[in-house]
Amino acid sequence: MPNSPSDTPRRITVQRRGPLLVEGPVEIELEDGTTVYSDRFRVALCTCRRSRRYPWCDTSHRARSSGAAEAPGPRG
Repeated sequence: MPNSPSDTPRRITVQRRGPLLVEGPVEIELEDGTTVYSDRFRVALCTCRRSRRYPWCDTSHRARSSGAAEAPGPRG
């Protein structure tokens, strides 16, 4: 029974400039209706959509978060 008192909540850790860290195992339904599954104890879910392994994070967000990208100014 979903949402029963015996369900153990999943811990999700939010990182300001990184992926969502989710305690696994997880099953994720994508926009197109396909389902992906991981039985790892923790998974990193991409939030920037740059990952070539989306929905899994491959650290592609790091390329944009260094150097000039951190400088203040207009964004385009």
